[in-house]
Amino acid sequence: MGYWDLQEGKDCIEKTWITTKLGTALGLVGSAYHIVAFQPDSAIQAVQRATNGTVTMAALGAIFGMTTCLAAQARDAPDDPVNYFLGGCASGVFLGARTHSAMTGMTACIGLGTLAMFTKMYQGMTETSGSEQDSEPELPGDVIEPLPTASSTRYAVP
Repeated sequence: MGYWDLQEGKDCIEKTWITTKLGTALGLVGSAYHIVAFQPDSAIQAVQRATNGTVTMAALGAIFGMTTCLAAQARDAPDDPVNYFLGGCASGVFLGARTHSAMTGMTACIGLGTLAMFTKMYQGMTETSGSEQDSEPELPGDVIEPLPTASSTRYAVP
């Protein structure tokens, strides 16, 4: 079952687990690219970098999943995009604390919160318009007339 299949404000543990797994996967991929782009001096340093990046991204996913779900429960507004803004903002604040930079935390809070909120708004639009897109519009039969067919002798090249 996917993240969007679960009901908002319910199954917080399941939603947090899904976002943690996604964050872990993104952290592993990002760490691999970072190690390739910036060669470490030793294997131990490579493992430390990979662990640092992966654990940070896993924590960001867990914080986002739990904050979003708990905000939906506390605010009694499960489908409100503000819950996603709060989850993204909480993740951004953690990132700022991790880097020991208030500016990073504030910028990441606004950036991740806005990204998460717009993602939820887009997801809400696709859920409501999905049933409309599945059905084809009905046209009256006399609107579309068949095209005339050309005989092969009329357009033959001599």
